[in-house]
Amino acid sequence: MKKVAFMFPGQGSQTVGMGKEIHDAYESVQNLYTKANEVLGKDLRSLMFEGPSEKLTETENAQPALLLSSIALQNLLEQEGIQSSMVVGHSLGEYSALVAAKAMTLEEALPLVSTRGRLMEQAFPKGQGTMAAVLGLSVETIQEVVDSITEEIVDVANINCPGQIVISGSVAGIEEASNKLKEKGAKRVIPLNVSGPFHSRLMEVANNDFATYLNQVNIKNAEIPVYANVTANPVNDQNEIKELLLKQLYSPVRFEESIRNMMQTDVEAFVEVGTGKVLSGLVKKIDRKATIFTVQDQASLNDFITWYRGEA
Repeated sequence: MKKVAFMFPGQGSQTVGMGKEIHDAYESVQNLYTKANEVLGKDLRSLMFEGPSEKLTETENAQPALLLSSIALQNLLEQEGIQSSMVVGHSLGEYSALVAAKAMTLEEALPLVSTRGRLMEQAFPKGQGTMAAVLGLSVETIQEVVDSITEEIVDVANINCPGQIVISGSVAGIEEASNKLKEKGAKRVIPLNVSGPFHSRLMEVANNDFATYLNQVNIKNAEIPVYANVTANPVNDQNEIKELLLKQLYSPVRFEESIRNMMQTDVEAFVEVGTGKVLSGLVKKIDRKATIFTVQDQASLNDFITWYRGEA
């Protein structure tokens, strides 16, 4: 059995038509989507397959959509006898990772991430908070700049890979930080098309409400290590999982560090399970020699299964 790590994408990877080919090919996946519609009380399947894109992109729709498409594929891999040795998710993707690790069920996770999305949208007045990707500077330099801004709130939000860090905060704060970062030699500072200042202190107000919902979920100990966004370390304990999910809302996503820590375990391949190739691209920038697969349609599913079984 090969030692593989599954990675689950976060918000921004959603696209109209996501998962349709796999859905149409497998009755078990169709049943999963039917169950998701029932649990959420809305037609998520139609939204994923037909759009409109603006509606799918809304946080409370994008989050369950990405979770559903990832877990549908992960279930197919499981049916093929393929087990991940460890998992990691990027922001929202951490919930897919926890479902894959059997710490919560899909039925529990779907309404939870939908609620999480709604609370994140509501946490800060629309249009007043944003995020930006900073290319070509170290996290230390970016942190110095962010710390120098005192009138507005700006935080480091995602530490993705060398030379790609995301900052988050008020619109005015991000503007001020962007100007200072360009002066420090940033190659580019790219505004992101997001609906709020996620993974910044401005999200702390969503925490109490989210804790109420999270406490209603019967989180169990994870069956395999889940590398947490907040610590970049493996976690299995149900109480620690819950505590870290709350902190995750307003803490930076330490993705690069998580991947580096996973690499220390002699993992043989990183497998992005779900829509898009964002995380695969980040891993390539962290270590060009890493073996990487994306599993998002029939062809990529077959490719990975062939490699895993040594049939290539």
